[in-house]
Amino acid sequence: MTQHAASGKQARDFSELDSAREVQTLSRPSLSYWQDAWLRLKANKRALVSLFLVVGLLLFTLVGPLVWRVNPAAQDLDQVSQPPGVDRVALIVAPYEPWAGGSTPGTGLRLAETATTQAVRLAWDALPGAQGHRVYRNLFPVGPERAYGIPRAEFFDNATLSFEDRLDIKPGTYYYTIVGLNADGSLSDQTAALTVEAQRVTTLAEAQERGLVAAEATLALGDSVELAAHPLGTDYLGRDMLARLMAGARVSLFIGIGAPLCFVLFGVIFGSVAGFVGGRVDTAMMRFADFVVALPFLLFMILFKIAFGIGPGESGVLPMLVALVLLMWPATARLVRGQILQIREQGYISASQLLGAKTHYLILRHMLPNTLGVVLVTLTFAIPSAIFTEAFLSFIGMGVAPPTPSWGSMSNEGIKTMLTTPHELIFPALLISITVLAFNLLGDGLRDALDARMRNRE
Repeated sequence: MTQHAASGKQARDFSELDSAREVQTLSRPSLSYWQDAWLRLKANKRALVSLFLVVGLLLFTLVGPLVWRVNPAAQDLDQVSQPPGVDRVALIVAPYEPWAGGSTPGTGLRLAETATTQAVRLAWDALPGAQGHRVYRNLFPVGPERAYGIPRAEFFDNATLSFEDRLDIKPGTYYYTIVGLNADGSLSDQTAALTVEAQRVTTLAEAQERGLVAAEATLALGDSVELAAHPLGTDYLGRDMLARLMAGARVSLFIGIGAPLCFVLFGVIFGSVAGFVGGRVDTAMMRFADFVVALPFLLFMILFKIAFGIGPGESGVLPMLVALVLLMWPATARLVRGQILQIREQGYISASQLLGAKTHYLILRHMLPNTLGVVLVTLTFAIPSAIFTEAFLSFIGMGVAPPTPSWGSMSNEGIKTMLTTPHELIFPALLISITVLAFNLLGDGLRDALDARMRNRE
Protein backbone atom coordinates (compact mmCIF):
# COMPACT_ATOMS: atom_id res chain seq x y z
CA MET A 1 0.00 0.00 0.00
CA THR A 2 2.78 2.38 0.88
CA GLN A 3 4.56 1.71 -2.42
CA HIS A 4 1.34 2.22 -4.39
CA ALA A 5 0.67 5.54 -2.60
CA ALA A 6 4.22 6.74 -3.22
CA SER A 7 4.03 5.85 -6.90
CA GLY A 8 0.68 7.61 -7.22
CA LYS A 9 2.04 10.75 -5.57
CA GLN A 10 5.07 10.69 -7.85
CA ALA A 11 2.83 10.36 -10.90
CA ARG A 12 0.77 13.37 -9.74
CA ASP A 13 3.97 15.39 -9.25
CA PHE A 14 5.15 14.58 -12.77
CA SER A 15 1.71 15.45 -14.12
CA GLU A 16 1.74 18.83 -12.36
CA LEU A 17 5.28 19.48 -13.62
CA ASP A 18 4.25 18.70 -17.19
CA SER A 19 1.23 20.99 -16.81
CA ALA A 20 3.44 23.82 -15.54
CA ARG A 21 5.81 23.34 -18.46
CA GLU A 22 2.88 23.35 -20.87
CA VAL A 23 1.53 26.56 -19.36
CA GLN A 24 4.99 28.13 -19.51
CA THR A 25 5.38 27.06 -23.13
CA LEU A 26 1.98 28.43 -24.08
CA SER A 27 2.59 31.72 -22.28
CA ARG A 28 5.77 32.34 -24.32
CA PRO A 29 5.12 31.61 -28.00
CA SER A 30 8.05 30.94 -30.32
CA LEU A 31 9.60 33.95 -32.05
CA SER A 32 10.77 34.27 -35.60
CA TYR A 33 14.37 35.13 -36.43
CA TRP A 34 13.57 38.81 -37.05
CA GLN A 35 11.30 39.14 -34.01
CA ASP A 36 14.04 37.79 -31.79
CA ALA A 37 16.59 40.09 -33.45
CA TRP A 38 14.34 43.11 -32.80
CA LEU A 39 13.98 42.20 -29.12
CA ARG A 40 17.76 41.86 -28.81
CA LEU A 41 18.27 45.19 -30.58
CA LYS A 42 15.84 46.94 -28.21
CA ALA A 43 17.80 45.56 -25.26
CA ASN A 44 20.95 47.28 -26.58
CA LYS A 45 20.57 50.86 -25.35
CA ARG A 46 23.42 52.29 -27.43
CA ALA A 47 22.06 50.77 -30.62
CA LEU A 48 18.52 51.96 -29.81
CA VAL A 49 19.72 55.53 -29.18
CA SER A 50 21.67 55.36 -32.43
CA LEU A 51 18.55 54.19 -34.26
CA PHE A 52 16.63 57.19 -32.92
CA LEU A 53 19.49 59.48 -34.00
CA VAL A 54 19.38 58.05 -37.52
CA VAL A 55 15.62 58.54 -37.68
CA GLY A 56 16.07 62.09 -36.35
CA LEU A 57 18.66 62.84 -39.05
CA LEU A 58 16.29 61.58 -41.73
CA LEU A 59 13.48 63.76 -40.36
CA PHE A 60 15.91 66.72 -40.20
CA THR A 61 16.76 66.10 -43.86
CA LEU A 62 13.32 65.39 -45.29
CA VAL A 63 10.83 67.14 -43.00
CA GLY A 64 13.04 70.01 -41.82
CA PRO A 65 12.86 72.05 -45.07
CA LEU A 66 9.07 71.82 -44.95
CA VAL A 67 9.09 73.43 -41.49
CA TRP A 68 11.96 75.92 -41.90
CA ARG A 69 11.11 77.48 -45.27
CA VAL A 70 14.21 79.60 -45.77
CA ASN A 71 16.10 79.64 -49.05
CA PRO A 72 19.62 78.30 -48.27
CA ALA A 73 21.05 80.55 -51.02
CA ALA A 74 19.36 83.76 -49.82
CA GLN A 75 21.74 86.34 -48.35
CA ASP A 76 20.99 88.55 -45.36
CA LEU A 77 23.62 91.25 -45.79
CA ASP A 78 22.65 92.89 -42.50
CA GLN A 79 23.68 89.72 -40.64
CA VAL A 80 26.91 88.35 -42.06
CA SER A 81 28.83 85.73 -40.03
CA GLN A 82 26.48 86.20 -37.09
CA PRO A 83 26.59 83.50 -34.36
CA PRO A 84 23.36 82.05 -32.96
CA GLY A 85 21.61 84.09 -30.29
CA VAL A 86 23.07 87.42 -31.38
CA ASP A 87 21.13 90.65 -30.85
CA ARG A 88 18.94 91.32 -33.91
CA VAL A 89 17.67 94.81 -33.01
CA ALA A 90 18.26 97.61 -35.51
CA LEU A 91 17.45 101.29 -35.02
CA ILE A 92 15.60 103.29 -37.66
CA VAL A 93 17.76 106.16 -38.95
CA ALA A 94 17.55 108.66 -41.77
CA PRO A 95 18.88 107.66 -45.20
CA TYR A 96 22.61 108.13 -45.69
CA GLU A 97 23.88 111.55 -46.67
CA PRO A 98 27.50 112.32 -47.62
CA TRP A 99 29.63 113.94 -44.92
CA ALA A 100 31.75 116.95 -45.64
CA GLY A 101 33.98 116.44 -42.62
CA GLY A 102 35.21 119.30 -40.47
CA SER A 103 36.23 119.89 -36.88
CA THR A 104 34.19 118.70 -33.94
CA PRO A 105 34.34 119.51 -30.23
CA GLY A 106 36.83 117.49 -28.24
CA THR A 107 40.50 116.58 -28.16
CA GLY A 108 42.53 113.73 -29.58
CA LEU A 109 40.98 111.03 -31.77
CA ARG A 110 37.21 111.14 -31.33
CA LEU A 111 33.87 110.30 -32.93
CA ALA A 112 32.22 113.09 -34.89
CA GLU A 113 28.88 111.26 -34.65
CA THR A 114 27.56 108.08 -33.11
CA ALA A 115 29.16 105.08 -34.81
CA THR A 116 26.66 103.00 -36.78
CA THR A 117 26.74 100.34 -39.47
CA GLN A 118 26.07 103.13 -41.96
CA ALA A 119 29.32 104.96 -41.26
CA VAL A 120 31.98 105.64 -38.64
CA ARG A 121 32.98 109.32 -38.73
CA LEU A 122 36.25 110.24 -37.03
CA ALA A 123 37.92 113.54 -36.22
CA TRP A 124 41.28 114.24 -34.57
CA ASP A 125 43.81 116.93 -33.76
CA ALA A 126 47.09 117.14 -35.63
CA LEU A 127 49.75 114.99 -33.95
CA PRO A 128 52.88 116.85 -32.77
CA GLY A 129 55.58 116.99 -35.47
CA ALA A 130 53.50 114.99 -37.96
CA GLN A 131 53.52 116.02 -41.64
CA GLY A 132 50.44 113.88 -42.32
CA HIS A 133 48.30 111.13 -40.86
CA ARG A 134 47.36 107.54 -41.65
CA VAL A 135 44.14 105.92 -40.37
CA TYR A 136 44.11 102.23 -39.38
CA ARG A 137 41.27 99.93 -38.38
CA ASN A 138 41.60 96.64 -36.49
CA LEU A 139 39.27 94.01 -35.10
CA PHE A 140 41.63 93.33 -32.18
CA PRO A 141 43.33 95.62 -29.64
CA VAL A 142 46.70 96.96 -30.76
CA GLY A 143 49.53 95.60 -28.64
CA PRO A 144 53.22 96.49 -28.29
CA GLU A 145 53.93 94.82 -31.64
CA ARG A 146 52.10 97.76 -33.28
CA ALA A 147 49.86 95.67 -35.52
CA TYR A 148 47.57 98.56 -36.36
CA GLY A 149 45.38 96.61 -38.77
CA ILE A 150 44.03 97.66 -42.17
CA PRO A 151 45.12 101.10 -43.45
CA ARG A 152 41.93 102.97 -44.31
CA ALA A 153 43.14 106.41 -45.38
CA GLU A 154 46.28 108.53 -45.71
CA PHE A 155 46.60 112.34 -45.68
CA PHE A 156 49.89 114.15 -46.43
CA ASP A 157 48.80 117.43 -44.89
CA ASN A 158 47.56 118.69 -41.57
CA ALA A 159 44.52 120.39 -43.08
CA THR A 160 42.46 117.17 -43.36
CA LEU A 161 41.69 115.98 -39.85
CA SER A 162 38.56 113.88 -40.39
CA PHE A 163 37.64 110.63 -42.07
CA GLU A 164 34.47 108.67 -42.80
CA ASP A 165 34.77 104.86 -42.79
CA ARG A 166 32.04 102.93 -44.65
CA LEU A 167 33.91 99.75 -45.55
CA ASP A 168 31.90 96.69 -44.43
CA ILE A 169 30.88 98.04 -41.05
CA LYS A 170 29.17 95.39 -38.92
CA PRO A 171 27.80 95.60 -35.37
CA GLY A 172 30.68 95.14 -32.98
CA THR A 173 33.90 96.63 -31.66
CA TYR A 174 36.55 98.29 -33.83
CA TYR A 175 39.93 99.68 -32.85
CA TYR A 176 41.00 102.79 -34.77
CA THR A 177 44.51 104.21 -34.67
CA ILE A 178 45.86 107.50 -36.12
CA VAL A 179 49.60 107.36 -36.84
CA GLY A 180 51.67 110.42 -37.71
CA LEU A 181 53.67 110.51 -40.94
CA ASN A 182 57.14 111.97 -41.34
CA ALA A 183 58.16 114.11 -44.27
CA ASP A 184 59.46 111.05 -46.17
CA GLY A 185 56.19 109.15 -45.65
CA SER A 186 57.48 106.86 -42.89
CA LEU A 187 55.54 106.27 -39.69
CA SER A 188 56.39 108.37 -36.66
CA ASP A 189 56.04 107.38 -33.03
CA GLN A 190 53.09 109.73 -32.51
CA THR A 191 49.77 107.82 -32.38
CA ALA A 192 46.23 108.22 -31.09
CA ALA A 193 43.82 105.33 -30.54
CA LEU A 194 40.06 105.00 -30.12
CA THR A 195 37.77 102.04 -29.42
CA VAL A 196 34.47 102.27 -31.31
CA GLU A 197 31.23 100.33 -30.79
CA ALA A 198 29.26 100.28 -34.05
CA GLN A 199 25.49 100.05 -33.64
CA ARG A 200 23.26 98.28 -36.15
CA VAL A 201 20.89 100.63 -37.97
CA THR A 202 18.60 100.55 -40.97
CA THR A 203 16.32 102.94 -42.79
CA LEU A 204 12.55 102.64 -42.97
CA ALA A 205 12.72 101.98 -46.73
CA GLU A 206 15.24 99.17 -46.23
CA ALA A 207 13.14 97.63 -43.45
CA GLN A 208 10.04 97.67 -45.67
CA GLU A 209 11.97 96.27 -48.64
CA ARG A 210 13.29 93.34 -46.59
CA GLY A 211 9.87 92.61 -45.10
CA LEU A 212 10.89 93.50 -41.54
CA VAL A 213 7.90 95.84 -41.21
CA ALA A 214 4.66 96.21 -43.13
CA ALA A 215 4.69 98.36 -46.25
CA GLU A 216 2.21 100.80 -44.69
CA ALA A 217 4.07 101.03 -41.36
CA THR A 218 5.16 104.45 -40.15
CA LEU A 219 8.11 104.41 -37.77
CA ALA A 220 9.90 107.39 -36.32
CA LEU A 221 13.65 107.84 -36.22
CA GLY A 222 15.06 105.99 -33.24
CA ASP A 223 12.42 103.25 -33.26
CA SER A 224 13.72 99.69 -33.35
CA VAL A 225 12.94 96.69 -35.52
CA GLU A 226 14.11 93.09 -35.35
CA LEU A 227 15.96 91.54 -38.26
CA ALA A 228 15.19 88.09 -39.63
CA ALA A 229 15.76 85.21 -37.20
CA HIS A 230 18.58 82.71 -37.82
CA PRO A 231 18.53 80.05 -35.06
CA LEU A 232 22.01 78.72 -35.92
CA GLY A 233 23.43 82.01 -37.19
CA THR A 234 24.66 82.90 -40.67
CA ASP A 235 27.77 82.16 -42.71
CA TYR A 236 30.31 84.54 -44.24
CA LEU A 237 27.85 85.47 -47.03
CA GLY A 238 24.88 86.02 -44.73
CA ARG A 239 23.17 82.72 -45.61
CA ASP A 240 21.09 80.90 -43.00
CA MET A 241 23.14 78.10 -41.42
CA LEU A 242 20.12 75.97 -40.46
CA ALA A 243 18.73 76.00 -44.01
CA ARG A 244 22.16 75.22 -45.46
CA LEU A 245 22.68 72.34 -43.02
CA MET A 246 19.36 70.86 -44.12
CA ALA A 247 20.24 71.29 -47.79
CA GLY A 248 23.71 69.89 -47.14
CA ALA A 249 22.20 66.89 -45.35
CA ARG A 250 20.27 66.00 -48.52
CA VAL A 251 23.49 65.98 -50.54
CA SER A 252 25.61 64.21 -47.91
CA LEU A 253 23.01 61.55 -47.05
CA PHE A 254 22.13 61.03 -50.72
CA ILE A 255 25.75 60.15 -51.43
CA GLY A 256 26.21 58.40 -48.07
CA ILE A 257 23.15 56.15 -48.50
CA GLY A 258 22.70 55.95 -52.27
CA ALA A 259 26.24 54.86 -53.10
CA PRO A 260 26.40 52.11 -50.41
CA LEU A 261 23.03 50.74 -51.53
CA CYS A 262 24.37 50.39 -55.09
CA PHE A 263 27.76 48.87 -54.34
CA VAL A 264 26.45 46.61 -51.55
CA LEU A 265 23.77 45.28 -53.92
CA PHE A 266 26.39 44.62 -56.60
CA GLY A 267 28.68 43.00 -54.04
CA VAL A 268 25.86 40.73 -52.86
CA ILE A 269 25.13 39.53 -56.39
CA PHE A 270 28.80 39.10 -57.26
CA GLY A 271 29.68 37.26 -54.05
CA SER A 272 26.62 34.99 -54.12
CA VAL A 273 27.31 33.87 -57.70
CA ALA A 274 30.99 33.28 -56.96
CA GLY A 275 30.26 31.32 -53.79
CA PHE A 276 27.52 29.15 -55.27
CA VAL A 277 29.19 28.30 -58.59
CA GLY A 278 32.62 27.69 -57.05
CA GLY A 279 35.56 26.17 -58.86
CA ARG A 280 37.48 28.12 -61.45
CA VAL A 281 34.69 30.65 -61.83
CA ASP A 282 34.91 31.46 -58.11
CA THR A 283 38.69 31.76 -58.30
CA ALA A 284 38.59 34.07 -61.32
CA MET A 285 35.87 36.28 -59.84
CA MET A 286 37.64 36.67 -56.50
CA ARG A 287 40.98 37.45 -58.18
CA PHE A 288 39.16 40.21 -60.05
CA ALA A 289 37.80 41.47 -56.71
CA ASP A 290 41.36 41.50 -55.34
CA PHE A 291 42.42 43.54 -58.37
CA VAL A 292 39.67 46.12 -57.71
CA VAL A 293 40.74 46.40 -54.05
CA ALA A 294 44.25 47.36 -55.18
CA LEU A 295 43.00 50.29 -57.29
CA PRO A 296 43.63 53.73 -55.66
CA PHE A 297 40.34 55.47 -55.00
CA LEU A 298 41.64 59.06 -55.10
CA LEU A 299 43.41 58.54 -58.42
CA PHE A 300 40.29 57.12 -60.03
CA MET A 301 38.24 59.97 -58.57
CA ILE A 302 40.51 62.42 -60.41
CA LEU A 303 40.33 60.36 -63.62
CA PHE A 304 36.53 60.22 -63.46
CA LYS A 305 36.36 64.00 -63.00
CA ILE A 306 38.46 64.45 -66.12
CA ALA A 307 36.39 61.87 -68.03
CA PHE A 308 33.14 63.64 -67.11
CA GLY A 309 34.60 67.01 -68.11
CA ILE A 310 34.33 68.55 -64.63
CA GLY A 311 36.80 71.38 -64.16
CA PRO A 312 38.24 73.04 -61.03
CA GLY A 313 35.61 74.56 -58.78
CA GLU A 314 32.77 72.48 -60.27
CA SER A 315 30.75 69.97 -58.27
CA GLY A 316 31.96 66.37 -58.63
CA VAL A 317 28.97 64.46 -57.22
CA LEU A 318 28.58 62.15 -60.23
CA PRO A 319 32.28 61.12 -60.42
CA MET A 320 32.22 60.51 -56.66
CA LEU A 321 29.18 58.23 -56.93
CA VAL A 322 30.72 56.32 -59.85
CA ALA A 323 34.04 55.88 -58.03
CA LEU A 324 32.31 54.65 -54.86
CA VAL A 325 30.11 52.15 -56.71
CA LEU A 326 32.90 50.77 -58.90
CA LEU A 327 35.60 50.48 -56.23
CA MET A 328 33.90 49.76 -52.89
CA TRP A 329 31.98 46.51 -53.57
CA PRO A 330 34.73 43.83 -53.02
CA ALA A 331 34.41 43.82 -49.21
CA THR A 332 30.69 43.00 -49.42
CA ALA A 333 31.35 40.38 -52.10
CA ARG A 334 33.87 38.60 -49.88
CA LEU A 335 31.51 38.52 -46.91
CA VAL A 336 28.56 37.21 -48.92
CA ARG A 337 30.74 34.63 -50.68
CA GLY A 338 31.85 33.25 -47.31
CA GLN A 339 28.25 32.98 -46.16
CA ILE A 340 27.17 31.28 -49.39
CA LEU A 341 30.00 28.73 -49.10
CA GLN A 342 28.65 27.72 -45.69
CA ILE A 343 24.96 27.71 -46.67
CA ARG A 344 25.34 25.67 -49.87
CA GLU A 345 26.57 22.69 -47.83
CA GLN A 346 23.35 22.59 -45.78
CA GLY A 347 20.96 19.68 -46.19
CA TYR A 348 17.97 21.71 -47.36
CA ILE A 349 20.02 23.06 -50.30
CA SER A 350 20.83 19.51 -51.42
CA ALA A 351 17.17 18.56 -51.00
CA SER A 352 16.08 21.50 -53.15
CA GLN A 353 18.56 20.51 -55.84
CA LEU A 354 17.24 16.95 -55.85
CA LEU A 355 13.73 18.32 -56.29
CA GLY A 356 14.90 20.18 -59.41
CA ALA A 357 15.36 23.73 -58.08
CA LYS A 358 17.29 26.01 -60.45
CA THR A 359 20.41 27.92 -59.45
CA HIS A 360 18.78 31.36 -59.47
CA TYR A 361 15.90 30.00 -57.33
CA LEU A 362 18.28 28.54 -54.77
CA ILE A 363 20.22 31.80 -54.54
CA LEU A 364 17.21 34.11 -54.36
CA ARG A 365 14.91 31.91 -52.25
CA HIS A 366 17.24 30.19 -49.81
CA MET A 367 20.74 31.66 -49.76
CA LEU A 368 20.32 35.45 -49.97
CA PRO A 369 17.62 35.60 -47.24
CA ASN A 370 20.00 33.76 -44.92
CA THR A 371 22.76 36.30 -45.64
CA LEU A 372 20.48 39.31 -45.11
CA GLY A 373 21.75 39.87 -41.58
CA VAL A 374 25.35 40.14 -42.76
CA VAL A 375 24.26 42.43 -45.59
CA LEU A 376 22.41 44.79 -43.22
CA VAL A 377 25.40 45.02 -40.91
CA THR A 378 27.71 45.65 -43.88
CA LEU A 379 25.38 48.38 -45.13
CA THR A 380 25.25 50.19 -41.79
CA PHE A 381 29.06 50.24 -41.70
CA ALA A 382 29.34 51.28 -45.36
CA ILE A 383 27.06 54.32 -44.95
CA PRO A 384 29.26 56.23 -42.43
CA SER A 385 32.33 55.36 -44.50
CA ALA A 386 30.71 56.86 -47.61
CA ILE A 387 29.56 59.96 -45.68
CA PHE A 388 33.06 60.50 -44.34
CA THR A 389 34.53 59.99 -47.84
CA GLU A 390 32.17 62.62 -49.27
CA ALA A 391 33.00 65.03 -46.46
CA PHE A 392 36.74 64.50 -46.96
CA LEU A 393 36.61 64.96 -50.74
CA SER A 394 34.40 68.06 -50.42
CA PHE A 395 36.72 69.40 -47.72
CA ILE A 396 39.75 69.21 -50.04
CA GLY A 397 37.74 70.65 -52.96
CA MET A 398 37.27 67.47 -55.03
CA GLY A 399 33.67 66.68 -54.12
CA VAL A 400 30.70 68.98 -53.78
CA ALA A 401 31.75 72.52 -54.67
CA PRO A 402 30.14 75.79 -53.48
CA PRO A 403 27.53 77.19 -53.78
CA THR A 404 26.00 73.69 -53.53
CA PRO A 405 25.98 72.96 -49.79
CA SER A 406 27.21 69.75 -48.24
CA TRP A 407 28.58 69.14 -44.76
CA GLY A 408 32.09 68.66 -46.14
CA SER A 409 32.10 71.82 -48.26
CA MET A 410 30.58 73.82 -45.38
CA SER A 411 33.39 72.61 -43.10
CA ASN A 412 35.89 73.68 -45.74
CA GLU A 413 34.36 77.16 -45.79
CA GLY A 414 34.08 77.34 -42.01
CA ILE A 415 37.71 76.45 -41.28
CA LYS A 416 38.84 79.67 -42.97
CA THR A 417 37.12 81.77 -40.30
CA MET A 418 37.18 79.34 -37.37
CA LEU A 419 39.01 81.79 -35.08
CA THR A 420 36.47 84.61 -35.48
CA THR A 421 33.24 82.72 -36.30
CA PRO A 422 33.67 79.13 -35.07
CA HIS A 423 29.98 78.25 -35.47
CA GLU A 424 30.46 78.03 -39.26
CA LEU A 425 32.76 75.03 -38.71
CA ILE A 426 31.30 73.52 -35.53
CA PHE A 427 27.77 72.80 -36.80
CA PRO A 428 28.61 70.87 -40.02
CA ALA A 429 31.50 69.05 -38.32
CA LEU A 430 29.19 68.10 -35.42
CA LEU A 431 26.56 66.69 -37.78
CA ILE A 432 29.21 64.64 -39.61
CA SER A 433 30.47 63.24 -36.30
CA ILE A 434 26.98 62.43 -34.98
CA THR A 435 25.95 60.73 -38.22
CA VAL A 436 29.08 58.59 -38.49
CA LEU A 437 28.92 57.63 -34.81
CA ALA A 438 25.20 56.80 -34.96
CA PHE A 439 25.55 54.48 -37.97
CA ASN A 440 28.61 52.78 -36.49
CA LEU A 441 26.88 52.07 -33.15
CA LEU A 442 23.76 50.92 -34.99
CA GLY A 443 25.92 48.55 -37.02
CA ASP A 444 27.44 47.12 -33.83
CA GLY A 445 23.96 46.58 -32.39
CA LEU A 446 22.69 44.90 -35.56
CA ARG A 447 25.71 42.62 -35.66
CA ASP A 448 25.04 41.45 -32.10
CA ALA A 449 21.29 41.12 -32.66
CA LEU A 450 21.56 39.15 -35.92
CA ASP A 451 24.46 36.88 -34.93
CA ALA A 452 23.07 33.42 -34.15
CA ARG A 453 26.19 32.50 -32.17
CA MET A 454 25.51 35.35 -29.74
CA ARG A 455 22.05 33.90 -29.07
CA ASN A 456 23.48 30.45 -28.47
CA ARG A 457 25.82 31.82 -25.80
CA GLU A 458 22.87 33.20 -23.92
